[in-house]
Amino acid sequence: MKELLEFIARQLVSMPDAVRVHEVAGERSLVLELTVDDADLGKVIGRKGRVAKAIRTLMKAAAARDGRLVHVEIAD
Repeated sequence: MKELLEFIARQLVSMPDAVRVHEVAGERSLVLELTVDDADLGKVIGRKGRVAKAIRTLMKAAAARDGRLVHVEIAD
């Protein structure tokens, strides 16, 4: 999961080396905290949050195959 989110985020931003994903695993759930450079924050969130919503949808679909729940948090 962590690698998938990192791959998606690196494709969207101008500074891919600044992309960091911190993973906090629970019993059946997983929290992924995405951190990008301040200049790229708008690219990851998108207009009215559309890109962020799409990222969360992709991650939930990937997690459903494993029978887990995933939450993506975008930190600044």
